[in-house]
Amino acid sequence: MSFDVQDENNRTKTTERHKRAWLIPTMLGIVLGAVVVAAILPSLIRNGILPYQIVLPEAAYQGNKAGDTNMSSLLQPISVDISTQLTDIIDDVAPAVVGVENVPATSIFSDETPNQSATGSGVIYKVNNEKAYIVTNHHVVDGAADIEVILADDRRLTATLLGSDLFMDLAVLEVEASNIDHVMTLGDSEQVKVGEPAIAIGNPLGLDLSGSVTQGIISGKQRAIPQDFNQDGRADWQAEVIQTDAAINPGNSGGALVNMQGQLIGINSMKIAQSAVEGIGFAIPIDVAMPVVDQLEKHGSVSRAFLGVEAYSLEDVAQAEWERSLHLPQEVTGGIYLQSVEPMSPASSAGLEVYDVITALDGKPIMNIIDLRKHLYQQKQPGDKMVLTLYRDGKKQEVTVELSEQQP
Repeated sequence: MSFDVQDENNRTKTTERHKRAWLIPTMLGIVLGAVVVAAILPSLIRNGILPYQIVLPEAAYQGNKAGDTNMSSLLQPISVDISTQLTDIIDDVAPAVVGVENVPATSIFSDETPNQSATGSGVIYKVNNEKAYIVTNHHVVDGAADIEVILADDRRLTATLLGSDLFMDLAVLEVEASNIDHVMTLGDSEQVKVGEPAIAIGNPLGLDLSGSVTQGIISGKQRAIPQDFNQDGRADWQAEVIQTDAAINPGNSGGALVNMQGQLIGINSMKIAQSAVEGIGFAIPIDVAMPVVDQLEKHGSVSRAFLGVEAYSLEDVAQAEWERSLHLPQEVTGGIYLQSVEPMSPASSAGLEVYDVITALDGKPIMNIIDLRKHLYQQKQPGDKMVLTLYRDGKKQEVTVELSEQQP
């Protein structure tokens, strides 16, 4: 037993000697390595040998002469230019985004309970002769007795409402052009790609935060969002919008959604404000908005064809339901189904029924609700006839509808 203890002690002493044997050379190696790095690093930087780039002021190179290993000579103040493409874009386009104040008829100085002024945003999109034109949202100016536009430099201009459209949530204002120095450049929302950067500019939560800028990406395009204007539980309209995660809050309505070329690609409109939902904002695509804006500017209202159905895209329904519930044949790859048919409408007069599936308009295939809206509002006028190709209980048929005019 004593032999075992002595043997163990011998092994312990041997291990300690081995540790001391490698510890000293290791420490010496670390010290020598640090000295060598300190000596040659300036030369590596100066000759660009490092696999990465370190930018130093010229004074650092001059202070580090041959044989000088004093690294303090490299620690000189560096001037950094933080200007980026983003700040350049904002400098160019932000002055074309204005505040819009909806002034109620009741004065704050009257004995009646005053209505609080509503505020939003707008975009200067055109200057013609002595007038400048601003697009904003319908709900921003709805019911206004007077409207004032607040420029980026805080000047206030009295605005005239040329026209407003409930369905597209758009309105056009006119102001004197003598005070306008910036106009927004229009982009092409059809060319927008999911994932590309986007900038939202407006006045969130009121004029105290005017000119606020948020950045995000395009989260989706050609989204169809049902809207119930009269709160009867049925969708009166489906808005085609661009989805973005750039923060859009109350007061941003009517502001600009801009791409990285500084071009206007959308008019910020609505925000899904639910406690469980964050980072989802919407803008009206500029390609969809401008035909409406032109009509509002020239005529004060929008004339559009009316069918009279509440419809949804087949792509929103599980494909198992296509055959099981709608009885569609295999050759059907897209279209819309009718959720309801408005009484006394052109669709009702033509005999359309709930759960009819429309796959073509005037012989042109449609894949979703966006295709229906584009054909109906860009190709048709009130009084025109339209041929619908549809499936009812799995049977294909054609129905001709005479369109009427949509009422506000």
